[in-house]
Amino acid sequence: MRIVVLGSGAGGGFPQWNCNCENCRLAWANDPRVRARTQSSLTISADGERWLLLNASPDLRQQIIATPALHPRAPGRHSPIAGAFLTNGDVDHLTGLLTLREQHALTIYGSRATLAQTSDGVFGVLNADLVRRVEVAPGVRVDTGLGFTVETFAVPGKPPLYLEDADIEKQIGAETDSTIGLEIACSGRRVYYIPGCARVTEALRARVAGADALFFDGTTFTDDEMVRLGLSQKTAWRMGHVPMGGADGSIAGFADTQIGRKIFIHINNTNPILDEDSPQRRELDAHGIEVAHDGMDITV
Repeated sequence: MRIVVLGSGAGGGFPQWNCNCENCRLAWANDPRVRARTQSSLTISADGERWLLLNASPDLRQQIIATPALHPRAPGRHSPIAGAFLTNGDVDHLTGLLTLREQHALTIYGSRATLAQTSDGVFGVLNADLVRRVEVAPGVRVDTGLGFTVETFAVPGKPPLYLEDADIEKQIGAETDSTIGLEIACSGRRVYYIPGCARVTEALRARVAGADALFFDGTTFTDDEMVRLGLSQKTAWRMGHVPMGGADGSIAGFADTQIGRKIFIHINNTNPILDEDSPQRRELDAHGIEVAHDGMDITV
């Protein structure tokens, strides 16, 4: 399987359009210690001809232009994009579907909770005669017809921001179909894509053990990162993300789990690992953990 990182940033990308935090100042100044990043999405193929998107970010058009494998190849209208698999209903994971409205046949996979957000309103521009929606329950393995299968599973998360209600504090960390992880399997190889996760559990460790690659939620380094910088009143936990550092963080959580390649993705503009010369980045290097970047291209 070939996997291309279309976007590796969290919502807003990096630099974020309205942010001048320390990291973003470096990016605005084109400092070589940091790389600009669009919003999180992968694309995967077993044959190099047909590709499945894993989430569809608002930056999708820009990402397609930057990725030759996704360029049209036949006369007239054509795209090697066969569909998209959504992990949740976050704005930065599904609004790129609107880019795919130009009379192109494709399949959109997702949980009932997520697909419900793409069924009406502005998403009505997706021609129902061409765009097939396939509801996938957690624990179900789907044969995509592209040479690989995808199994979904619930991970600790929360509803999308625009669906939060007065009970949100009780819902954070729940394992429902609002936030899912994906296991992509082909010829004995396994890759996991989990761009949003609130906690590393024993069940999650057991599931990903022995995987060839894990793309995991890298939103923040510390739980209070955005609060400390004065940019938000929300901790990573409140946003439905597990931080990298600390005793309960994902670095420690996966430290003893045998995985071929551990790769952080969905990296917030405030995360100090974006500075490739930072102590936090060196800590990841010491643990053998990689940081996804736009255009990262791996084969497993």
